[in-house]
Amino acid sequence: MTAPDPRFFRNSTARRMSKTILNGFSSYFADYLNMTLGAKARFEKADWHAVQSANVDRLELYKTKVRQVSELLATVTNKDITDLELWRQAKAVYTQLVFNFPNYEIAETFFNSVFGCINDHDKIDDDLIYVLSSQMASIPEAEYSIYVRYEGIDDIAAVFEQILLDAEFSTPPENLTRDVNFIVQEFNEQLLPHLKNPVSALKFDTLDSVFYRSKAAYIVGRIIDGDRLFPLVLPVLNNEKGGLFIDTAIFNKEEMSVVFSFTRTHFMVDAPLPYLYLHFLKQLMPHKGDNEIYTSIGFPKHAKTEFYREFVSHLRNSQDQFVIAPGIKGMVMSVFTLPSYDIVFKIIKDRFDPPKEVTHEIVREKYNMVSRHDRIGRMADTQEFANFSFPVDRFSDELLAELQKVAPSLLTFEGDRLIIKHLYTERRMTPLNIYLQRADEQQTCNIIEEYGNAIKQLAAANIFPGDMLLKNFGVTRHNRVVFYDYDEICPLTECHFRRIPQPKTDEEEMSATPWYTVATNDIFPEEFRLFFSGNPVAREAFQALHSDIYDVEFWWGLQEQIRNGKIVDVFPYRRKRRFDRAR
Repeated sequence: MTAPDPRFFRNSTARRMSKTILNGFSSYFADYLNMTLGAKARFEKADWHAVQSANVDRLELYKTKVRQVSELLATVTNKDITDLELWRQAKAVYTQLVFNFPNYEIAETFFNSVFGCINDHDKIDDDLIYVLSSQMASIPEAEYSIYVRYEGIDDIAAVFEQILLDAEFSTPPENLTRDVNFIVQEFNEQLLPHLKNPVSALKFDTLDSVFYRSKAAYIVGRIIDGDRLFPLVLPVLNNEKGGLFIDTAIFNKEEMSVVFSFTRTHFMVDAPLPYLYLHFLKQLMPHKGDNEIYTSIGFPKHAKTEFYREFVSHLRNSQDQFVIAPGIKGMVMSVFTLPSYDIVFKIIKDRFDPPKEVTHEIVREKYNMVSRHDRIGRMADTQEFANFSFPVDRFSDELLAELQKVAPSLLTFEGDRLIIKHLYTERRMTPLNIYLQRADEQQTCNIIEEYGNAIKQLAAANIFPGDMLLKNFGVTRHNRVVFYDYDEICPLTECHFRRIPQPKTDEEEMSATPWYTVATNDIFPEEFRLFFSGNPVAREAFQALHSDIYDVEFWWGLQEQIRNGKIVDVFPYRRKRRFDRAR
């Protein structure tokens, strides 16, 4: 009997590996959808602590499934599963398996994750993983529509009422007629003057799945006015007394963009075919990248894949160089950016100068903490990468010298490529201190109000920034203030807020050093006034709008509320946009 061709066994092994990975993905996606489907019940029960737990559990699910599949692969074959040639064959088989497969794009990312879990490999090779999708020009046909259409409209109020009823909440409306009237009034004021066609010619499409996040549910759709599209977003809140109500109505693309902001946690939305939701939402928010939308609907791992593809495409179509990011240099992170691309890249320095006492491990855990937390619109989302490859010639001399000085352990040069072993990416914003340098008096007052609101909302969500210097906050294009420096972040309930003790003698008062002992977690709110020492307009505005932040009792009160289980209400639209239910 002749010996079998060894290539047969290699191919057989590759098939088993590929099927194991695809089965693992199918298991992950089924569990993911089941977790997501529970969002409706959690919202209707007003079980906000369960909402928070489910968000964390769903994020951890992906890591758990990848780890399980990685461990399983070692049992389905007696071959060396770190053999890169075997992975090339496995990828070829996997590509066949996912051809016209629902959610093939996310399945490919899952393959990448399993590969990365097993192989400590620092080269991105499209023969090994899906740097580019195998089906770039192919989108499988859906067997059903993801939205419900309303047309032939005679009564606009009746349409909105039907949209609300079709959401099929189990909890009854607080006052359906009142809410419909609110929506119609908002429609008439905000949208009607801008329409080309009569209302009777409009088409209304609403996605058949409600978007759940934090303490709200969002009915999301679009209004078709000839060749133009307008958003339709109806936030639904629970009064926690057995009734639901509509909080506002959004018909503006900018306001919709804020709802889907990178500063908020992911939605829970029953989207068995996420790419269809992507294309629907992309039409309404064309300026958002695919990676941002995938993140917002709950697929951050695939969002990383899309981000890298968008980034590589941008590099091919641009010529500018990476430079040190504007602003005051940080003591823990070194930050750089590409001027033509609205992203910053952050790396942890090898050493930290006093008084910083953190470690690399602590910093990474701080960033992980943020990824698991409800960011309530006040913390920037970050994506973590390992072995990120850049063309060396796109780095300015100044930046390259800076990185070699502060973080040489993270840098590897391979020919014309620079490999950075670990980094974070984050949406670029204007540092608050720089914004204030350019702002007039009114702009200063407005943004200082935002800054104080950001501090208070973070605190109410059990987040203390640690370092509240202006340079650690950014201003978005919507003029919202967002925190983005996480190396000293901690739960508010772990802080020890104190008043500064009165000096007992003149010598103590005049001393250059404190006359009282200070523990690591001691915080003195009176000292926050120092943040505005160089800007009298900002200092006076903050005093007028947020002087309670200087009061230790303000912080004690928030801590007590959190310990009593209170979860903050923070919604992605201005307070003045909320309907007045008291009328």
